[in-house]
Amino acid sequence: MSFPFGATAVGVRAKDGVVLVTDRRMSYGSFVMSRNAKKVYKVNDKVAAAFAGLYGDIGGLFRMLQAEIKYHELTTKTPLTLMGMAKRLSTILYSYRYYPFYVEILLGGIEKDGSPGLYVLDSLGSITEEPYAAIGSGATIALGTLENEYRDNMSVEDAEKLAVKSARSAIGRDAMSGDGMDVVVISRAGSNEKTIWLKLVETG
Repeated sequence: MSFPFGATAVGVRAKDGVVLVTDRRMSYGSFVMSRNAKKVYKVNDKVAAAFAGLYGDIGGLFRMLQAEIKYHELTTKTPLTLMGMAKRLSTILYSYRYYPFYVEILLGGIEKDGSPGLYVLDSLGSITEEPYAAIGSGATIALGTLENEYRDNMSVEDAEKLAVKSARSAIGRDAMSGDGMDVVVISRAGSNEKTIWLKLVETG
């Protein structure tokens, strides 16, 4: 999907976890609205979601997902699985297909059986499961690094390095992405997140 607003989000599945990375720039065309936009969120200690698209739609859709998860937990007394969350998101997106959310989504984490999973969803609710993925205006640049360097059974540490490297390469060439990166790592041992700030290049 081609957006008039920029973003780069990258996901890499490792042998024991998943890494999601997003840039922090919110832009509309050539105008930078913010350099402090958060686009990746922990759903819980086992699942996180990364977004590219219209910033208002990102927040609204994430709140809808949280409500669906809470409703499921209250009515069934069981937690919603990673695959279950992906299917709920798909249903929400498809139900709004005539007035779609302008978003693409990476949903990653640990499945019920302990295996890592990474799902990609478009604005109409299509789902694919991938070992690695990139979405947003910088996706084609990030995918060049991912396809060249990804390998099966990577450690979480190596997956994080690759995700950051591919996002950084996209930020370096995509004018609508930039300013820093938010990194979320989900593994069987737990989850953590951090921000990597990028220095502005000074000339003259």
